[in-house]
Amino acid sequence: MKAVVLAGGKGTRLAPFTRIIPKPMMPVGDKAILEILLIQMRRAGITDVVLTVGHLAGLMRAFFQDGSHLGVRVSYSYEETPLGTAGPLAFIDGLDETFLVTNGDVLTTLDIRNLIEFHRKQGGVATIATHQRKVNIDLGVIHADKDFRIDSYTEKPTLNYLVSMGMYVFEPEALAHIKRGEYLDFPDLVKMMIASGQKVVAFPFDGYWQDLGRPDDYEQASIDFDSMRSKFLPGEE
Repeated sequence: MKAVVLAGGKGTRLAPFTRIIPKPMMPVGDKAILEILLIQMRRAGITDVVLTVGHLAGLMRAFFQDGSHLGVRVSYSYEETPLGTAGPLAFIDGLDETFLVTNGDVLTTLDIRNLIEFHRKQGGVATIATHQRKVNIDLGVIHADKDFRIDSYTEKPTLNYLVSMGMYVFEPEALAHIKRGEYLDFPDLVKMMIASGQKVVAFPFDGYWQDLGRPDDYEQASIDFDSMRSKFLPGEE
């Protein structure tokens, strides 16, 4: 099975570190974020991984090389100009069977095999790994009607959302919506698939997941990896 890792972004929210280090190479414990992901992929039976690279691509290639030291075959797809999160898929050959796509900055205990099995059982063209995320609003939230009359006032509510984990499983049919060389993000791709009547499903995951886009999230992920290492890399030698 093949996987595509989106690793070409500039990671501006983690600047200044990401001005000289690609975000997927940021260390979590003694490993790079993407290094952990590649080990998890190998254990899920994924043998071929394509890294879509742009920002500091030379460092990415020097670090991961052909992937043999991690037990996978790594190749590279270069972005001359930014193409969004979905756009780069149009340039990757060999996506003619079920394939995985993931952001390069995801730290999770999700067993990728379970995600793939769920996708196949559901029979959709795409499956999005999802997680419940609570958002605390530290203000009083007011709702007023068109005549400015207040009909509700909630003090510091907590909102619950089902959010994308940045990890997807696709069937090759999804690629028909992506035009080569055109900018396209995953939310727009998903909307196009739904509008065309294709089945897109959500895989619910209630274990550990952290997006490493912000400094405070990155710091917490580093702490969590050290204290939960065996859950991220079970059976590690």
